[in-house]
Amino acid sequence: MDPVLLGRVTPEMRVGRHEVFGPVLSISTHSGDDDAVAIANSTDYGLSAGVFAGDRERAIAVARRIRSGTVHVNGLNSNPLAPFGGYKQSGNGREYGQFGLEEFLETKSIQPPAQEA
Repeated sequence: MDPVLLGRVTPEMRVGRHEVFGPVLSISTHSGDDDAVAIANSTDYGLSAGVFAGDRERAIAVARRIRSGTVHVNGLNSNPLAPFGGYKQSGNGREYGQFGLEEFLETKSIQPPAQEA
């Protein structure tokens, strides 16, 4: 399948509101960090997002505000030890890393009676 690039995408468009898989890139414009975060968070999905900026600290500050299970900063940064999974309608639970392993564990809490006085 050939890659597809979609420009001038708005939150009102279906492609601006839904998860799209395949070699597809949707580009939206914004009027600042607050607007960019509002656009990113306006969808019912949150599997993965990306933030690109000349200032790394600013990009990370914006990434922290996005409701997505993974946010890549200034490129595709894959870490197999990091948990992977979505927010909202992109699913619950995590794969990989400590959070992925904990899904298969059972935790027990034993509550003995208080000591008699």
